[in-house]
Amino acid sequence: MVLVMDDIVDNLNNAYQEFVAAAASVLEIKELASAQKTIATDNSLENFKQKWELFRVACDQAEELVESVRQRIGSECLVDEATGTGSGTVSGKPGQSGPAGLPPISAVRLEQMSKAVRWLVIELQHGSGAASAGHHPHTPPPPFDARFPDDAAQ
Repeated sequence: MVLVMDDIVDNLNNAYQEFVAAAASVLEIKELASAQKTIATDNSLENFKQKWELFRVACDQAEELVESVRQRIGSECLVDEATGTGSGTVSGKPGQSGPAGLPPISAVRLEQMSKAVRWLVIELQHGSGAASAGHHPHTPPPPFDARFPDDAAQ
């Protein structure tokens, strides 16, 4: 993960330096051409556009990495809290209730519920699936049943 992060930061830095150099080149060539349009100004502007696009791509990659790490940290904290293995737990002993008085749940069960919620969010964002069928936009959907098929027997 650290190498990926270093590569993305290096890529972002290089793309930024090239973008700034291209911008400076445009200004210099425009000054030399007395602000008239020439082949050199057209070429420098085209180079500037390319460097701008490369810089935007590098920024997007960095943003994706940051978001991925943010979600991973959030998920790890959630798992730690739910399973009672985190440093912020009251008892730290297996089988005892966590800070909210709720018994810890298994990490597998938490992951299943998390995936179910993610799929519902995706369906709602895309307006597809049963989650959005037949509901008025201002009417809340029916409560979500987080049970899985194996829970029905319990």
